[in-house]
Amino acid sequence: MKLFSIAILIQNFSEEKRELPASPVFFGVFTFATLMLMLYLALRLDRD
Repeated sequence: MKLFSIAILIQNFSEEKRELPASPVFFGVFTFATLMLMLYLALRLDRD
């Protein structure tokens, strides 16, 4: 019985069922912009 429920969980979380809420390009650009902002702030604070 336990193996059956694990199989159902694996099937529910399989690759074909998952969908991103936005395109991967958006995630890449957003992450890059966030890291650049953090780097800018760190370098700006270091200058003072």
